[in-house]
Amino acid sequence: MPLLKRESDIFPEQLFDRSIEESPWWVAHLRSRHEKMAAREARLLGIASFLPQYEKSIRRQNRTRTAFIPLFSGYLFFRGDLGARAEMVMTNLCVRILEVKDQAGLDSDLRQIRHLQLAGVPIVSHPAPEFKEGNTVRIIDGPFRDITGQIVKERGETRLVVSVRFINRFVSVELPRESVVSEAARWVHAPPLSPALLS
Repeated sequence: MPLLKRESDIFPEQLFDRSIEESPWWVAHLRSRHEKMAAREARLLGIASFLPQYEKSIRRQNRTRTAFIPLFSGYLFFRGDLGARAEMVMTNLCVRILEVKDQAGLDSDLRQIRHLQLAGVPIVSHPAPEFKEGNTVRIIDGPFRDITGQIVKERGETRLVVSVRFINRFVSVELPRESVVSEAARWVHAPPLSPALLS
């Protein structure tokens, strides 16, 4: 039985169909433990928003229940013009609103998070991995196809770690090793460009 009913992760469902030129991303840095309240307020105001969550089992008084926890505590991603930004400020739930200079980068990272959600596998928050040259990979098959991240080994599991670079946060999923290829290897072994494309 859930402790609380799950809040919707995304509003509206067509959130990622919008262009970043017409509907840029903003990041609300929120007061502690106000992520779900901020997401509800955004929906009531008609503001497009994304609050990815993960499922966690909690045992209390000899009973196990399910809680839905924001993947990125303290943050709500939302889209809109300066009017939407002003409306979020007026909720009094935000410590500050972060302007996103690299719109394409954040959009790409959040699309990957949404892709992982829709794949229907457990996603968990993950500490920052130690970067090593050559360990960036791209999925070549299966439900995570074309997602890029880093591979880590933990307790006998191979996990794919994906980042949201703007807030320097990471999540991970378990991954079959045969599903990946090194991005560096793909670049080194890529066929040469046709002379026609270089003219």
